[in-house]
Amino acid sequence: MKNDDVIPCRLARDTEQKVGDYVNSLLEQAHTIGNHGLDKDEFHRSGLFRSAIERIRGKMSASMVEKRQFVAALLDHLRDHGFIAEWKSAESSDRHDYEVRNRDNRITAIETKGCLDGNNTNIFVRPPNADEFVIWSLCQNAAADPRHNAWSGIHTRLGAEMIVSKQKIDAVVIWDMLCGTLGRPCPKLAASPERTTEVASYRVPPPCIYLFPKTIPDPRNNPEPDPMRLEDVSFASTLFHAFQCREEEVRMVRIRAKRDGPDFVRQTTVEAAGKPLRESKWTKLRRSGA
Repeated sequence: MKNDDVIPCRLARDTEQKVGDYVNSLLEQAHTIGNHGLDKDEFHRSGLFRSAIERIRGKMSASMVEKRQFVAALLDHLRDHGFIAEWKSAESSDRHDYEVRNRDNRITAIETKGCLDGNNTNIFVRPPNADEFVIWSLCQNAAADPRHNAWSGIHTRLGAEMIVSKQKIDAVVIWDMLCGTLGRPCPKLAASPERTTEVASYRVPPPCIYLFPKTIPDPRNNPEPDPMRLEDVSFASTLFHAFQCREEEVRMVRIRAKRDGPDFVRQTTVEAAGKPLRESKWTKLRRSGA
């Protein structure tokens, strides 16, 4: 079974085309930029262009300023409108990034990630004081494929890591500053543009919310735990009500685990409104420590 509705949005064809055209133009004209004094062949043989691209890529990957501004604006909005009690940035020594005290006094620890398809997605530590733990994906790359990234993060990385490291994830939120823009149009707004919410300088669509299993899947003792309900995760429920989400848009992540001979394997199903949207094959865990 395979369906692309694991997330509503997709990489817009015109965005992909524009990026491709720009890449071709950049490759063709790169030697004309700057005062290096090299002709076209010398320029490309020198490695200068590749080195410059790698340096730019490193700087953009390391920059968290725009992400922090976006998250702070949304959390301020929730606090100022009475949806949450308070929030704070976690200390630099902590692996997670933010802590939210919800109106029911439950503490949500939030770990922010990028597009979910990278190795960094697997690196997280659920703090002991957290009543719930949320992964928040903020993808700054308008040319990235949201559907690939969502599935890669949920099945390939987070679900497997949850089983292996025995760290519970309560929910995943996919929502960033590009959502609803020309570079990444939101299908939710295409049908209902009034669902936009004004937050500081942003006009945000409803977030994409994924509810993970209630308990950690275990091949021996807990092979098929049910997914969380929306009301089980205070922060997810808050986002749902504060930003005009709809019940049929909330995704449930069901993870099954079992032994297959000497190996442990898992299967991931993403559901909405009780219907499966995408289901993986039984996939071998990276490590047999489960």
